[in-house]
Amino acid sequence: MKIFVQIAAYRDPQLIFTIKDMLDKAKHPDNLVICIAHQYDDINVLNEYRFDERFKIIDIAFQESKGACWARNLIQQKYNGEEYTLQIDSHHRFVQYWDEILINMIKDLQNKGYEKPLLTAYLPSFDPENDPDKRINIPWKMNFDRFIPEGAIFFMPNGIDGYDELNEPVRSRFYSAHFCFTLGQFCNEVQHDPDYYFHGEEISIAVRAFTWGYDLFHPHRVIAWHEYTRKGRPKQWDDDSIWGKRNENCHAKNRKLFGMDGETPADNFGIYGFGKKRTLRDYEEYAGISFSKRGIQKYTLDNKYPPNPKCQNEDDFNKSFIIKFKYYIDIDPNQFTENDYDFWVVAFHDKNNETVYRKDFKIKGIKRILEMRKIKVNFYPNTAPINWIIWPHSKSKGWLKKIYSNV
Repeated sequence: MKIFVQIAAYRDPQLIFTIKDMLDKAKHPDNLVICIAHQYDDINVLNEYRFDERFKIIDIAFQESKGACWARNLIQQKYNGEEYTLQIDSHHRFVQYWDEILINMIKDLQNKGYEKPLLTAYLPSFDPENDPDKRINIPWKMNFDRFIPEGAIFFMPNGIDGYDELNEPVRSRFYSAHFCFTLGQFCNEVQHDPDYYFHGEEISIAVRAFTWGYDLFHPHRVIAWHEYTRKGRPKQWDDDSIWGKRNENCHAKNRKLFGMDGETPADNFGIYGFGKKRTLRDYEEYAGISFSKRGIQKYTLDNKYPPNPKCQNEDDFNKSFIIKFKYYIDIDPNQFTENDYDFWVVAFHDKNNETVYRKDFKIKGIKRILEMRKIKVNFYPNTAPINWIIWPHSKSKGWLKKIYSNV
């Protein structure tokens, strides 16, 4: 059972360590076909693997790189019918026999009726400067975080509750570009759009995979670790004078794909569009997300596993989404005259005086608020907020008078 391993590497000092650990920990290292988009400043880094028949190396001078999605697309063109594929970044460590574990997970899910399972996650972290002591040994899932203003969805990792009592992967809404293991045909069916740059990549792949009939799962046990610090690693955007334009175009394309901000959902993206097995609406019902509304169902905000409960009818579905609440509190400097504030509570309440949002600020944050004369808040309320409160604390005078206002 061959595994087509995809690694997009950008001037990464961890690349060699990642390759060695991956090979050392595999049960069947000879079954790996490893394709690397080697965006290099030293072409000789991979010399020891250039005559290894398992390796396909795409050499790219780093100045010629057009971003991660572009590099991943180049790799996918080298796919040659391998049974499975693994996509990772170039800064990972692995558990013993990771290859056998992943294949067995896929086979078990297929035996349970999932034709095309896909395993993905934001992997738990490791620190190469203190390894293995700093490894997090809890498998992570991906929770919804927010829609960013440009339209893409951000995710946050969190530990899988009760993972040590689980005997199978858990369902996922989302896709991680730094760890995906699935059937090799994925390389043909759901290719990375080379015009995408960075943000928008993961949510677009998640939905496109779903519409191609892939069922998304998080592994219930630790498979590998990922370095998040990026210490000592230049980023592609550090070296690309037009990265901002690339990113802007990517955001525009992503909004069009999902029909956001008045756009009609795109059906002319060709191989970089949605599949025919399921629809965008099917994904929205499964995940509890409305792209056109930038809305989220409470079930999703509560980080419960998909699929989301079915709505009875179209009207209930449309009403089920919580829309992000954005608000600016203008600060009157005449109301804040102390010079030793050390803590502020900022909270919003509903009609029953229940707190629907709270954020605490310390000295640095308070100083910035007073300089800007404004507090910006963004959150998804379960019920409509009707008023806000600022409760300041002073080092010398303790808790001060609360300041209220209606929304």
